[in-house]
Amino acid sequence: METVSLHVANCPDVKAYLAEPETPASAGIVVIQEIFGANAHIRDVTRHFAQEGYLAIAPAFFDIESPDVELDYDADGMNRGRALAAAVGFDRALDVVRSACDVLKARGAGVVGVVGFCWGGSVAFLCNTRLGLPAVSYYGAKSLPFLNETARAPLMFHFGAEDASIPPEAIEKTRAAQPAAELFVYKGAGHAFNRDVDNSHYHAEAAYLADERSLRFFKESLR
Repeated sequence: METVSLHVANCPDVKAYLAEPETPASAGIVVIQEIFGANAHIRDVTRHFAQEGYLAIAPAFFDIESPDVELDYDADGMNRGRALAAAVGFDRALDVVRSACDVLKARGAGVVGVVGFCWGGSVAFLCNTRLGLPAVSYYGAKSLPFLNETARAPLMFHFGAEDASIPPEAIEKTRAAQPAAELFVYKGAGHAFNRDVDNSHYHAEAAYLADERSLRFFKESLR
C-alpha cells in the first residue's frame, strides 16, 4: 500500500492510502472512512478491493482538521470522531473525494465508484447525488436530511436490522425516497456490522453477504 497526498482547495493536504491490484485496473474505488479515521480496518477494506481487481484509495478525511487521527472504538473515540466529522463537513468531504478521484484517474482508472461506512456511508450517498458516482452506502445514519436529492448513478444501501441509530422507519423513508436504489436489511446485524476488528459489532454473515453484493454492484456499474 502506497501513501499519497491529495490536494484539496482551501484545505491542508490530505493523506490517502492507495492500493493497486496485481494487474492494471480500469476502474477505481474510493473507500470512505467511519468516524474513527482511516485506520487499520479501513486500510484492510481498501486492500480487499484491490485484491478484487480495483485501484482503491482511502483518504484520511480528518487530516483537514487534525493530521493522523486514528481513534479507539470507545466513547471518547466516538465523541471525538463525531466532532471531527462535523468540523470537516460534507462539502469539504466531497472535495476530498474529488481529489481522490483525480488520483485514481491519473493512475488509469477510467471510471470510479465509492463505498462508505457509517459517516462515510452518508458521504458516499452524497457522492452519488452531487458528484454522479456509483455508490455503496453502509449504515449511513446522517443521510436522512438529504434523501430528497436525486440519484445520478447506480446506488446501493446496506442496513442492519438491529441498528439503533437507523430505526426501521428511517430505512423505509430511504426506500421510499430512493426507489431505484438497491436496499438490503440484514437480520441480526446492528450498526458497523462490517467492522471485523470489533467483536461487539461485527456480524460475519451480514458482512460477507453485503460484500458479495457490493462486489457484484461494482462489477456491473464500473464497466
